[in-house]
Amino acid sequence: MENIKNLSPEQRSTLISVLKDRFDKNPNRHKNLEWANVQAKLEANPEKLWSLNEMERTGGEPDVVVPLTIGNDTNTNEYLFYDCSAESPKDRRSVCYDREALESRKENKPKNSAVTMASEMGIELLTEEQYRELQQFGNFDTKTSSWIKTPTEIRKLGGAIFADFRYGTIFVYHNGAESYYAARGFRGLLRV
Repeated sequence: MENIKNLSPEQRSTLISVLKDRFDKNPNRHKNLEWANVQAKLEANPEKLWSLNEMERTGGEPDVVVPLTIGNDTNTNEYLFYDCSAESPKDRRSVCYDREALESRKENKPKNSAVTMASEMGIELLTEEQYRELQQFGNFDTKTSSWIKTPTEIRKLGGAIFADFRYGTIFVYHNGAESYYAARGFRGLLRV
C-alpha cells in the first residue's frame, strides 16, 4: 500500500519542473524564498510530492505561498503550498462538505465530499484566514466558490461555510453541509 503514494522518478522530475516554473512566474507569492531550499525540502519528503501531485492532477495549481501576516512558519520551518488556480480546482467540484453530509443525503448524492477528498490527498482545507491571505496574491474564485474549514459549532448545527470573491470583496457565507454545486469545490493547503 505504501507504493501507491509514491511517484516514479519521472513523475517527480516532471512535478518539480512544473512547480519550479510556477514558483518563478509568481514571485509575489513567496518573496525572499529560494527555490533550491524549497526543492531540497520536497526531495527530502517524497510523500509530500505525492500530495502535491494530487493537488496538481485535480487542477489546484499548487504554489508556495508566504502569507503576509504570518510569514514562513519559523517554529516548524515549513513551506506552505496553497491551491493557486484562478477558480476552485475543477476536479474537486460538485462535492458536499464532509462524509456525514454525504451520508445524510437520501438522493442525488455527490460522488464525494471536500473533507474526505482533502484527507485522501493528504492536504487540509483552507481556513477563512488562509483564504483571505490567498486573496492578497490575486483574485481567486471570481466565478466559483470554495468550501473552507468550518468551525465545529457551525458544523454541529448542520452548516458549513464557503468563500468566493465578487465585486472586489471576499464573501464568506454558509450552506447546509450536504449541499453541492457544479461551481463549488475546495482549496487546499499542504505543509512541507
